[in-house]
Amino acid sequence: MSESQEQANEINVSKEEFSTLLEEYCKNNPFSEGKIVKAIISDISNGYVTVDAGFKFEGVIPVKEFVDAGEELDLNIGDSVEVYVERFENIAGDVVLSRARAKQEESLHELKDYYEKGLPVKGYVANRVKGGFIVNLSGAKAFLPGSHLDVRPLKDVSELMDKELSFVILRMDKLRGNIIVSRRAELEKTLGIEREEIVKEMHEGQVLEGIVKNITDYGAFIDLGGVDGLLHVIDMSWKRTKHPTEVFNVGDTVKVCITRINPENKRISLGMKQLIEDPWLKAVEELSIGSKVKGTVTNLTNYGAFVEIEQGVEGLIHISEMSWLKKNIQIDKLLSLGQEVEAVVLGIETEKRRISLGIKQCSENPWKTFIEKYPVNSEVVGIVKNITEFGLFVGLEDELDGMVHISDIDFNKTGEEALKEYRKGMEVRAIILAVDLEKERINLGFKQLTNDDTALAIAKFKKGDTVTCEIVEIDDNGISITLAGEVRSYIKRTDLGKDKAEQSTRRFAVGEKIDALVTSIDAKKKKVNLSIKALEIANEKEVLKQFGSTDSGASLGDILGEALQVHGKKNKSKTEEPSEE
Repeated sequence: MSESQEQANEINVSKEEFSTLLEEYCKNNPFSEGKIVKAIISDISNGYVTVDAGFKFEGVIPVKEFVDAGEELDLNIGDSVEVYVERFENIAGDVVLSRARAKQEESLHELKDYYEKGLPVKGYVANRVKGGFIVNLSGAKAFLPGSHLDVRPLKDVSELMDKELSFVILRMDKLRGNIIVSRRAELEKTLGIEREEIVKEMHEGQVLEGIVKNITDYGAFIDLGGVDGLLHVIDMSWKRTKHPTEVFNVGDTVKVCITRINPENKRISLGMKQLIEDPWLKAVEELSIGSKVKGTVTNLTNYGAFVEIEQGVEGLIHISEMSWLKKNIQIDKLLSLGQEVEAVVLGIETEKRRISLGIKQCSENPWKTFIEKYPVNSEVVGIVKNITEFGLFVGLEDELDGMVHISDIDFNKTGEEALKEYRKGMEVRAIILAVDLEKERINLGFKQLTNDDTALAIAKFKKGDTVTCEIVEIDDNGISITLAGEVRSYIKRTDLGKDKAEQSTRRFAVGEKIDALVTSIDAKKKKVNLSIKALEIANEKEVLKQFGSTDSGASLGDILGEALQVHGKKNKSKTEEPSEE
């Protein structure tokens, strides 16, 4: 082996030995960062405690780290204390020691044992922070969520501050120093045992006296002597109760009965109204549909008003039962809280404990009065109040309104055309067509005041008639004609002739008179359908019937010619007949 290799091996051995020695020194040396060492107090002045930690190291620690809140300083020079070595030297070159950190490390080690065994720990609420409180557990800081301070919400927590309390550790991270505790869990555990023993002696239906301990929007908690019960707002009185403060205050002594005990969580439900007779039962026996009652308005809603007709018995007057005429009414302008009203019982729902009332029924129904005065087909006079796309509304007597549909304005005009002739405020005459008392509707008509000339004219015709028409208009698709100068109709091009060559509209002229056959009549639509083609076919059938068939060998032209000759002779004989003179 060369000399250089031997030197290199010696160097390696030296490094290994040094590392081993350093590790052994750090392990055996009590004075190192992150360790707790014993120190002697050498001075106490100006709010600081100077301690000698040995190895020629001194540290200065604030006095507040040696005492807890509310305690007095009990230290003397020469006393031995344990401190935590945070750093060997800071920026100033001094060693950094901490008494609080030493107490915390000691406390964490002890708390871990309590946490693992599920044992309660002692501590006090030091100060309030966002979302909860900081709890001092013998030097270790823990977080107490606000919801875990007590078994129920507390408005004033000052009585619990700086006071030794018991807590349960919910979660603990020793490495990070995070601890979460709960006082509520410890209270529930303690109270649970006492509560269970007390509840065993209770039973449903039992009447007890208690003290109102806490009031919420939905009810009140009653202290029954070591155990609380909930008195819900709906079980305080048979009458409507908006808030528990209407019935009693915190500290009041009340008599209640147990309505239910939950076997699983031992929660107790209480009732007050159950101690007196249910007024509903008596009311149902005495009330009947159609009877009149008097009561006091107790509540107003956007859909109606509640009226107390007997102590603890209420009925609802729906908004639709307040006025015969006003539909979109503001209830608070018609009724007010505390107002005495008279109403009629409209319905009773025993199972749902509901009573329907109406105040408009206490006055005469103007709709019924109107129809008695103006039966169907009567003529009335009114004022146009509103015009819509489907008709117009007419104001009648007693603030009643009737509606004229566009189809009932004019016989001969379309609804849109007829509407243009009317305006708001115009006085009009109308015929009552129908009255619906249940839906409170009156249907009126204008056109019924006059005769329907078109309908009368159409009534003169029947299917199969041959009529003479006058052409008034021609287009590519057919011709428009009039019958008797009153009825308008239209003959399509396909009905202008039997043969296609005769279906051209060019062979007709405006003002020309033609014959056509009535093929159908729609009286409702006032429409008469005509056809020249159908007339020609009908005429041919008639000729064939009278003068023979082509089956005999004669042509259709021969048959028609013979028919024309006969027709001519008949006409000639008529002209040659002597007069009666």
